[in-house]
Amino acid sequence: MIKMLRKVDKHSGIPAYLQIVNMIKSEILLGNLQKGSQLPSIRDLQVIFDVNINTVIKALEKLKNEGYLEAEQGIGYFVKKDIDINKEVIDIIKECVLKLKNSQIDYYTAMLIFEEVWKNE
Repeated sequence: MIKMLRKVDKHSGIPAYLQIVNMIKSEILLGNLQKGSQLPSIRDLQVIFDVNINTVIKALEKLKNEGYLEAEQGIGYFVKKDIDINKEVIDIIKECVLKLKNSQIDYYTAMLIFEEVWKNE
C-alpha cells in the first residue's frame, strides 16, 4: 500500500522529479514498498503526482540508476531492494517530531537543527 504519494508542490523550489524520487524512497524506507513490489503505471503516477509524464520517467530512471528500482520492458517498475531501518529508530523519530510540533517548531527550523546536530555529533 502506497500511502505518501501525492501531488508535487510546484512552488517548493525543489524540482518535481526530485520530489517524486524522495516520496518513493520514503515509501521504501518506511516499508510500504518492499522488494518485488510493483509501482503503479507511469500514467497512474503522472495523475497521482500531477506532472508531465517525462518528469515521472526522469524520477523512475534516477531511482533505477541508484539501485532502488528495476524496470521490466512492457510490464513496469519494481522495487529492487529493501532498506531495512530498525522500527525502533522510526519510533524515536516519530516521538521527536511530535515533541517538535508540540513546541511549535516548524519543519524548516527542525531540519536546520537536525543538520547542525548531525554535523556536530
